[in-house]
Amino acid sequence: MAKKNLKNLRNIGIMAHIDAGKTTTSERILYYTGLTHKIGEVHDGGAVMDWMEQEQERGITITSAATTTYWKYPTEQGKLLPGSKEYNINIIDTPGHVDFTVEVERSLRVLDGAVALFCAVSGVEPQSETVWRQADKYKVPRICFVNKMDRAGADFFGVVADIKEKLKANPVPLQVPIGSEDTFVGVVDLITNKAIIWNEEDKGMTYETVPIPEELVETVDEWRQKLVESVADYDDELLEKFFEDPDSITKEEMMAAIRKAVIDMSFSPVLVGSAFKNKGVQSLLDAICEYLPSPLDLPPVAGINPYTEKEEVRHASTDDPFSALAFKIATDPFVGRLAFFRVYSGKLEAGSYVLNMRTEKKERISRLMQMHSNKQNPINQVEAGDIAAGVGFKNIKTGDTLVDEKSKVVLESMTFPEPVIGYAIEAKTQADVDKLGIAISKLIEEDPTLRVQTDEETGQTVLRGMGELHLEIIIDRLKREFNVEINQGAPQVAYKESISTLVEHKEVYKKQTGGRGKFADIVFELGPREDGKDGLEFVNNIVGGVIPKEFIPAIEKGFQSAMKNGPLAGFPLESMKVRLFHGSFHDVDSDSLSFELAARLGFKEAAKKATPQLLEPIMSVEVVTPDEYTGPVTGDLNKRRGIMKGMDTKAGAQVIKSDVPLAELFGYVTDLRTISSGRASASLTFSHYDPVPTSLQEEIIKKTKGEG
Repeated sequence: MAKKNLKNLRNIGIMAHIDAGKTTTSERILYYTGLTHKIGEVHDGGAVMDWMEQEQERGITITSAATTTYWKYPTEQGKLLPGSKEYNINIIDTPGHVDFTVEVERSLRVLDGAVALFCAVSGVEPQSETVWRQADKYKVPRICFVNKMDRAGADFFGVVADIKEKLKANPVPLQVPIGSEDTFVGVVDLITNKAIIWNEEDKGMTYETVPIPEELVETVDEWRQKLVESVADYDDELLEKFFEDPDSITKEEMMAAIRKAVIDMSFSPVLVGSAFKNKGVQSLLDAICEYLPSPLDLPPVAGINPYTEKEEVRHASTDDPFSALAFKIATDPFVGRLAFFRVYSGKLEAGSYVLNMRTEKKERISRLMQMHSNKQNPINQVEAGDIAAGVGFKNIKTGDTLVDEKSKVVLESMTFPEPVIGYAIEAKTQADVDKLGIAISKLIEEDPTLRVQTDEETGQTVLRGMGELHLEIIIDRLKREFNVEINQGAPQVAYKESISTLVEHKEVYKKQTGGRGKFADIVFELGPREDGKDGLEFVNNIVGGVIPKEFIPAIEKGFQSAMKNGPLAGFPLESMKVRLFHGSFHDVDSDSLSFELAARLGFKEAAKKATPQLLEPIMSVEVVTPDEYTGPVTGDLNKRRGIMKGMDTKAGAQVIKSDVPLAELFGYVTDLRTISSGRASASLTFSHYDPVPTSLQEEIIKKTKGEG
């Protein structure tokens, strides 16, 4: 097998707010690169990348689909130019819906570059901000594509201003659209200063070069000047040329500088088009090849050697030992469990063994697959830079590091948000009980934001997730994929508890039952953490051995497990600080378990006195509505305990922003349709936890205890 040219490999994701056209853009990319012969449409359920039944029915993307394709570049008029090369592009189409934020998170972790898609009418929307922040977190270079330029209300420069203002980014347009809405026919390329108009008859495959339209000459001059200034600002050599003669900067010099600036995230080039109308997708593909990084352009991946605890790097080369990160687990009806992974270094052949650093066990990967959405093409080996799927894993989770057993390293894993909503579920028949357990464990393997809790007192199973849509899809999948019939309860909010004052407490645990007794005595301070972090901060101030060292871990463990049930209504406690400073023990009767139980009982008593509070999840709600419904929409949000955050006007519609408790938002999307005769739309994003008003706190506690 010939060695791959890593320089020509691009691992990219397409990220955006729901409905900005990600899947349509991915479908066009597959069409133009020759992978599909028919263009799949989202609105008629024929999209290749949206292969789950639920995705096709709802017209949304739920799971990130991975596809490998090829594009030859550079070309002109659809013909190859001398010296053009074939680029291998691995594309991950990520969901835009906030409920599936985990899919975006894990995809960005393994990508080298991304295309951020914006709707020319709506601009930067709430989920665009979320994915942009996620891309910043993983330091993913990106280019922007302003899509839907053919729609009424399209405003290219408005979106560019929006990107700058809302995302605090540095957008640099490389094109200016010719016309907008139904007159959008082409673009002016600011690098070459040429205008092109796409040919409608061959779906935009070819184009004609035309003179720059008169009404655009001034705009083009202004934005070309801005482009040249941005490039010159970035590159000192070009800055000198710019002062001598701005026109002396060549196309090649500009493109090389833009590429460097994209890779070190100094700016993001902006292109424009309409994927649905087949306009601008080829220039987007060219830009992906030209400006986004190959695995060789980025720093080598770093991990921790488990023996030395020191950092080690792995280079994107087949000469380094094998290392990969599993970023997604999927269950396929034909091949079983599929683990998607990104190879950072080395190579791996089908049938060989890898070591999973989490389980420290060897796993044989029986088959390797290159993915095309949900179809698989078997391959013999994978190399550094590849994204592929493996079959044969017995125990694997999202975020596991896979390595060559002779050179161990643990790559940085991924962190996932906590669920905010739950449904109580039960199998309808006894036969479904076992099936339900197996199905849920498979779904949890695939989706790390899905949690299951069984209430010890009632035996009730609660499924927790990121939002109503998230859990609806999961329950739908239980029925369809696993044939499990279930009853579901009303949605439950994932409340938390906190304590706000410092208390001192002495707990003596004593039991005498003939023979050896139980004895533990602890004195501690319990209160909120000062550093604002989550979890337990345990400070051991025991001196003089009044409690022997070997019992201290048991005390910490007791407090740790007690945090799962807060003092008010048994909801988990997010964070607390415990300072253990005194106590006593009995030579015969004291043991670890006695001290662990003393800590649990001590927590129960002390937490009641530490001014406990109930916390509820608050969602950031953004509603886009026609003017005439502004009053009813804001009135309804106020009724739901919403706190107004501001209003904007965008493309003739009102944008209302507010923070609303999740408990008040069940069924909100349906209610909003009624209020606005179906003309308003809303997006809900988790924001933070806030204390529940005292008047409601009692009610929630009563209700919870009543259910228990």
